[in-house]
Amino acid sequence: MSSTEQPGTRSGAAPAAAFPASPPRSRVGEGETLHAVTLPGMTVAVRGLRRDAAGERPPALCVHGLGGSSLNWSALLRELAGDVDGEAIDLPGFGDSPPPDSGDYSVSGHARAVIAYLDAARRGPVHLLGNSLGGAVATRVAAVRPDLVRTLTLISPALPEIPPQRTAWPTALLAVPGVASLFCRLTRDWTPEQRTGGVLGLCYGDPTRVAPQDFAEAAEEYARRLRLPYFWDAMVRSTRGLVDAYTLGGQHALWRQAERVLAPTLLIYGGRDQLVAFRMARRASAAFRDSRLLALPDAGHVAMMEYPEIVAGGVRDLIGDAARAIRHSDSPSAGAEEQGPGNSER
Repeated sequence: MSSTEQPGTRSGAAPAAAFPASPPRSRVGEGETLHAVTLPGMTVAVRGLRRDAAGERPPALCVHGLGGSSLNWSALLRELAGDVDGEAIDLPGFGDSPPPDSGDYSVSGHARAVIAYLDAARRGPVHLLGNSLGGAVATRVAAVRPDLVRTLTLISPALPEIPPQRTAWPTALLAVPGVASLFCRLTRDWTPEQRTGGVLGLCYGDPTRVAPQDFAEAAEEYARRLRLPYFWDAMVRSTRGLVDAYTLGGQHALWRQAERVLAPTLLIYGGRDQLVAFRMARRASAAFRDSRLLALPDAGHVAMMEYPEIVAGGVRDLIGDAARAIRHSDSPSAGAEEQGPGNSER
């Protein structure tokens, strides 16, 4: 049975906002919870697993990519259930989160939403995970608020790649005025199944791995999102925000912020990714000072959905190594001179 959890006094967050009667909510899987949290200027939906009495686990927060939602993390959260108290947030305008009052869909705006939730819920420092756009958002959060991030896991992060690979251009073109309206006109007769097949073909290394039940649920969710009056506005503005972040210079440049991240970082790249080129793994490994690389040759853009067991193993190793490093640094026998683990490749 699925359930909806209202945030209690444990989190310190504001009381849960009521979900509107319309539009309909997304699917809540067995053992999952979904609640709305009211923050200044926005309401965000947060998905998690029903908590048990098995003891305290370190908190984790997952951030989805462009056009995605917290549902993208369900499989990984189940894999990590014994390791972390995991949650996945719906960024403003996506999933079950309504648009922000400010209309700010920039990378910085999304990062502020994540920070606002972590501050309100008093969950930091967390093990922070991000995919695609969520990877760019998580990088910015880790750079500007290192106190909130214990470890960082980035799956195909949307960090500046100029020029992007050709298969990524159609997504980037959403930022151009009028393109979204043209696309809607050209595809108005497409069924949810056709749209879902197109998305999976773009995001998965091998779409045939998707089980029929998972495909049907994805199509149902796609149809639900298309009924949201702000769906395309959130998509277009978030795409523009990401393109703007690619061209931003100075201390706010994403690659510059990657160099400022202090948290141990796991980088995961797929060899069949059509949106973030696999070659970017080399640059990311050089930019993040304390990083390790998990390369998945057969994965596409959403490795946590395609290979949740393998991704969970990498995250588990990262968390364990970070915990051991903290225990060692706190030990009286720790040497006066410390050396970071540096960059490694799996």
